[in-house]
Amino acid sequence: MNLPETLPERLYLLAYDPRRGRPVAGFRLGYLLRAGILAELLLRGDLTDTGGRPKAARAHSADPLLDPVLQQIAAARPRSWQRWVSRATGAAVRDVRARLAAGGWIRLETHRVLGIFPYTKVTVRDPRVPKQLASTAASALKGGRPVERLAPADAALAALAAAVRLRTVLPRAEWRGVRHRAEELGDPIHPVPGALKKAVQQAEAAAAAG
Repeated sequence: MNLPETLPERLYLLAYDPRRGRPVAGFRLGYLLRAGILAELLLRGDLTDTGGRPKAARAHSADPLLDPVLQQIAAARPRSWQRWVSRATGAAVRDVRARLAAGGWIRLETHRVLGIFPYTKVTVRDPRVPKQLASTAASALKGGRPVERLAPADAALAALAAAVRLRTVLPRAEWRGVRHRAEELGDPIHPVPGALKKAVQQAEAAAAAG
């Protein structure tokens, strides 16, 4: 089955709930997609980890979805991975969603609640795609196949899903049992999953504090 090319696109579809007509990750979705962009740049060799901070290995990426983030990192002073995960999360959602729509993976329909409040309904054109992605991630997390035999993109997909405990992948009760496996799966994109987890925790703490 054909799948979107990049990790952030796959993560968006992985988080999609067809019953709700939208991803289920809530505010975490933007953080997840930002982490997906950083992980994709790492896997492509466009970024490296230097002293716990991302460093651009080249000035440009061949992919227009990834290139703005790479250019920002190249032009900025060194910052932590967590800082980059937390930056422009809303834009990440809009950009990834627009990319999927342009590629024919999803259909977007704008509606208004009570005729006032706009919202966008998202419909995945091929429901088999989210199911396949969920199966891939769940198998990577629960299976006994050595991590080194998994495709790096599949391992990264599962590791990032675990960082936010996507319920489209596993029920809440099962996440604790795969924690160590998730850490192994995250090795190829270290330290992005940890940065994602900390960024989400920080955002939740800030919201709780008012």
